[in-house]
Amino acid sequence: MVLRCLFLQKFVSLHKIGGTSAIKRAYGVRLALSLQKIGAETAICTILTVKVCAQTVITKTKKDEKMKYLERAIDGELKNWSESENHKPLLLRGARQVGKTSAVRHLGERFKHYVEIDLNDRQDLHTLFEKGYSPQQICQQLSVILDTPIEEGNTLLFFDEIQACPSAINRLSYFYENMPLLHVIAAGSLLEFALRDLPSFGVGRIRSLFMYSFSFQEFLWALDKRTLADMVVQATPEDPLPELIHAKALEYLRVFLVIGGMPECVARYVETGNMLKCQQILSELMISYQDDFKKYHEKIPVNMLRDVLRSVALQGQGKFVYTQVGSDYRTPVVKKALDMLCMAGLIYTVVHTDSNGVPLYAEAKEKYKRYIFMDTGLLQRTLELDLTDILVSDDIKLVNRGALAEVFVGDELVKSRPPYLNDNLYCWHREKKNSNAEVDYVVSRKGRIYPIEVKAGVRGTMQSMRIFMDAKQLDKGIRTSLENFGEFDDILIYPLYAIGNICR
Repeated sequence: MVLRCLFLQKFVSLHKIGGTSAIKRAYGVRLALSLQKIGAETAICTILTVKVCAQTVITKTKKDEKMKYLERAIDGELKNWSESENHKPLLLRGARQVGKTSAVRHLGERFKHYVEIDLNDRQDLHTLFEKGYSPQQICQQLSVILDTPIEEGNTLLFFDEIQACPSAINRLSYFYENMPLLHVIAAGSLLEFALRDLPSFGVGRIRSLFMYSFSFQEFLWALDKRTLADMVVQATPEDPLPELIHAKALEYLRVFLVIGGMPECVARYVETGNMLKCQQILSELMISYQDDFKKYHEKIPVNMLRDVLRSVALQGQGKFVYTQVGSDYRTPVVKKALDMLCMAGLIYTVVHTDSNGVPLYAEAKEKYKRYIFMDTGLLQRTLELDLTDILVSDDIKLVNRGALAEVFVGDELVKSRPPYLNDNLYCWHREKKNSNAEVDYVVSRKGRIYPIEVKAGVRGTMQSMRIFMDAKQLDKGIRTSLENFGEFDDILIYPLYAIGNICR
């Protein structure tokens, strides 16, 4: 009875809280978490957060209804490919669960016929590729087996989980040579491991596009906040957003930092506004990624891969220290584990470059590397961060100060570049003994080099950036933080939520 009265009292007081809807939602999350700690049923917490987040709900679908497709930036690239006269067979590459299959199915709606074959499930079809049949013979047999026409110009043929059949990967280029008008797409989880063993496969005859989890812009699209998304893209340091619009964008940024951009998580939030449910989904995703470890081609113990991945999260900023993973692990094996995690798309590499000119990779030095998570939601779940620190506080104060903001910026830089590029991220570290000068990211745009310093809040010095700009004789640097767009002296200010603008 006492618990029930406490719940009602808190619920009523919640509606009296002033401020933005995001702040109210954050208090709701905190209350729900508190109720869990004192023994309240999870169902009560769920009801509370759904009630508080009601303003963010876009659609509610029944379980038996088809889930609404959420628009992705890569949709335009796929559409252009489908309409091109020279549409080479396409490999859609990226980590598992980032939305590759959904994007292809969405594209398939534009075709008269759509054929999807999961080569992991349909191992009986592997012989079609292993026996050396021509593309025409393969399509003829598939058409009969699946009872669906496969016609050049009218059919989208999709091979999912193609890594399960290496022979199918090898046969893709023949489709371009023998059936150039047929639209063929292939994708798969852990595809990079299979491609590594085929270094020269399909050169010049197969096109690759890289796909990632939702960017912040795509998140706004999913919430039906397209006008806000457009305003963010159009804003510049010379023409900043109105302060009320900037504040609204920060609201959604704080939510995005918590739930991240994994499609299942975004879809659940759009449907229900329930952040606690999103946390459950993120936990399940982390388990599924770890279950994949045993599928990696290299013989690295699963426990070691888990420890290395967690160490990436814990080390946060600065050079990755291999010995911090564990005293029992040798550095060469840790390096191999990191390579495996990069190939799986779970982490990205940030490499030091001397940055004396472009291209940046020409002066990259592999001895200095950082690693960042592919998604902020997965990162905060791994670190078990306090959500209210992100959602409610005026500053983003975390256990590993600034690391979440730094990961977000790196992820946005990756997601905002053209999907046919797959290069490392770059940083700069002053190579002097006992020097701590470091620039978080270095990018090149239109032949010019820009240093980027990430600040978790609205304050902070830029000593490292100044050292870098003086050493490289650069006239502009970029600071990204919770501040609005702006400019002072030689520093351009981009809000965290708009850092992707510099890649567009």
